[in-house]
Amino acid sequence: MADQPRFITPEGFARVRAEYEQLFGEERPKIVEVVSWAASLGDRSENADYLYGKKRLREIDRRLAHLARIMKAAKIVDPAKQEQRDQVRFGATVELADEEDNRRKLTIVGDDETDASAGLIGWSAPLARALIGAKVGDERMVRLPAGEKSYEVMAISYPA
Repeated sequence: MADQPRFITPEGFARVRAEYEQLFGEERPKIVEVVSWAASLGDRSENADYLYGKKRLREIDRRLAHLARIMKAAKIVDPAKQEQRDQVRFGATVELADEEDNRRKLTIVGDDETDASAGLIGWSAPLARALIGAKVGDERMVRLPAGEKSYEVMAISYPA
């Protein structure tokens, strides 16, 4: 994914920044304090507070580095400013119907803000790539692990 742009919605970027600030400004200083206190007690080899704290610090630092890379490479795209609202583009909420007329709503977002349970799919996912450029009434075939499936675009909407 290094050669692809890292598109993200303003809301997604705000969530990434909030997580970074919470980890860096709140959680990490508390863990550093616990580790410092535990280290002052002497023998560190059997000190659970020290060992767990160091492990947690490494996890936090890895997550902070990941979030920093996301923020540095992010290209914020505001779907509310989309001019072609009759086509599926980044940030669109799309209502789909499959062959059995099962309907579902999906919103196309940045790959760093996906949440399938909330209906947020990354713009580089096979279904999203198949939908980009579609208009209401268009039918698109998508190759999924379970086989090919056809979807019809029933509605397209963007944030106000």
